[in-house]
Amino acid sequence: VQLQASGGGLVQAGGSLRLSCTASGRTFSSYAMGWLRQAPGKERHVVAAISRSGGTTYYADSVQGRFTISRDNAKNTVYLQMNSLKPEDTAVYYCAADRVENIYYTPAREYEYDYWGQGTLVTVSS
Repeated sequence: VQLQASGGGLVQAGGSLRLSCTASGRTFSSYAMGWLRQAPGKERHVVAAISRSGGTTYYADSVQGRFTISRDNAKNTVYLQMNSLKPEDTAVYYCAADRVENIYYTPAREYEYDYWGQGTLVTVSS
């Protein structure tokens, strides 16, 4: 599967952005999806993940209550709505896919993901 992310940009603290990631192919619903980010000088980690069906989600503590992950299997697209953005949210954001059997599973570790999109930069100014 090929993934194409979009929606990054520059926003002031307290603002919002929505990232989108569109997948190629006809098996999008076979993949759990995630958004990961890598800040300068830091390791990449999962900030949000969603199960194949969309019924189960995972959030890192740092974004819980501010970010919402969702997916539209008919459009082969996963979204990350980011509200109340903080300067520490500044990072390159990546979408990723993990082919899994369990329709409820949400991959919470970077190494679980098999396919990656290109990153999109989110910069939050103070």
